[in-house]
Amino acid sequence: MTTRRRFLGTALAGAGVAGSLSALGLPHAAARTRARPARFSRDPFTLGVASGHPRPDGMVLWTRLAPEPFSPDGGAGLDDLELRWEIAEDESFTRRLRSGSTVALADEAHTVHLEVSGLRPGRAYFYRFRAGDALSPVGRTWTAAAPGDMADRLRIGTASCQHYEQGFYHAWRDMVARGVDLVLHLGDYIYEGGSGNPVRKHDPGECMTLDEYRLRYAWYRSDPHLRAAHAACPWLVTWDDHEVDNDYAGLQSENPGEQDGFPARRTAAYRAYWEHMPLPRAAKPRGADAALYASIPLGSLATLHMLDTRQYRSPQACPKPPRKGGTRVYTDECAEWGDPQRSLLGPVQERWLDERLRASRARWDLMAQGMVFSLVDEDPGPRVLHWNDSWAGYPAARRRLVDSVAGSGVRNPLMLGGDIHAFIAADQRRRAYDTTSPIVMSELVTTSISSGPPPKRVMEAYQRAGKDVAFADGERRGYLWFEVTPKRLEAKLQGYDSVREETGPAERTLYACGLEDGDRGLKPA
Repeated sequence: MTTRRRFLGTALAGAGVAGSLSALGLPHAAARTRARPARFSRDPFTLGVASGHPRPDGMVLWTRLAPEPFSPDGGAGLDDLELRWEIAEDESFTRRLRSGSTVALADEAHTVHLEVSGLRPGRAYFYRFRAGDALSPVGRTWTAAAPGDMADRLRIGTASCQHYEQGFYHAWRDMVARGVDLVLHLGDYIYEGGSGNPVRKHDPGECMTLDEYRLRYAWYRSDPHLRAAHAACPWLVTWDDHEVDNDYAGLQSENPGEQDGFPARRTAAYRAYWEHMPLPRAAKPRGADAALYASIPLGSLATLHMLDTRQYRSPQACPKPPRKGGTRVYTDECAEWGDPQRSLLGPVQERWLDERLRASRARWDLMAQGMVFSLVDEDPGPRVLHWNDSWAGYPAARRRLVDSVAGSGVRNPLMLGGDIHAFIAADQRRRAYDTTSPIVMSELVTTSISSGPPPKRVMEAYQRAGKDVAFADGERRGYLWFEVTPKRLEAKLQGYDSVREETGPAERTLYACGLEDGDRGLKPA
């Protein structure tokens, strides 16, 4: 039977939406000229380099040719362009191992998603690209440990919500200086709209077309600290809502008046996201669909389960007009709140995650996604108030995931989240709110890189939630840094009192905690 999602993807690829795709600036299949050598009179590597999806024998290497990054085509013209790549064991490239050529396609914004193979497992490598006489910045990357091999440690930086106009990227500068082997970005890499009180400005207006989304990514990548973080180590990424439209759910727009054009808008947004992230070609969108979720094993030490909490979700329960999407809901007023058919991950991804967890033999299983998982009542009175756009708004799906983790037999599960613009460190019990129920896993939520704080009353709800919420702070921007070893995971929540000044105050550790191998529950460090 054809699923609704597959049907929609097929329909978007057909002639029926050709006009909509054209209006949004999406490319049509057309005969291209033969790729010519890439040569430019100015630096074409203005957006830097990146790597991602490490495997035991290789990884994805990324760049984009954009000598004029703020022009519609990036200044690279309409031809497909051939460029060279190199991989070495040292940063000066005296011990060069591999080299070759690849093509940056014009209808992919002259981006490269080079999937390298044939390298040795568990090794660090350096890479760069060459276009004519121009050399890209050098990136550092690595291959995953071989199956069965246990690495000594893995340092992971976790980030979310980096509104360009609302602050400077001190977190990327300091994360790299602290030392990081892997970056997890949990969503809101760009914001589709503007800011009412900008600290710095980018192109105006709200993104709707492919050209507009591409331009927004170029503005974000113009930040030198963000480019340096991409070059420093591999990234694994997932999205939340602002890569497309605030509080969208599946193929439902936040604004009912924009619903007719929303599938085509999501198609444009997904395409621009893939073009600018170090993702494999298998993740390239097909129309409005993109295969983003994945499990990435890193030897025996850890497996990263990257989840997609936007593409397949059911619409939010009981939204308040005139907009659909996120709102706070008293659960006793919402008949559909507990509907067991409602899902955040979608039934296919739910089954996939359950299978991956049951099959895992890793020491640590890290589930990385864009939402807050911890459940708190936002009303101190007798009624229960929840935010319907988070895991709290999908209670049946949340219980299924808790049950899945509990029944999987994984040794050390940890949920990683973002979105809320706040730090949260909390334990998750089999039965929410029942302190006699066993702890199934813990959650660490990173605050925003630069996006503004959540409502004060929301953070007060987390702070009065009891002993299962060990720490909650929404006043500071920053990032989550943690180190994984075979015996322990140690986390530091690094914050800033302000990111509205270009230099700004120094980072400080707001809270430190850890998890011991085989022992459930966060413990202060």
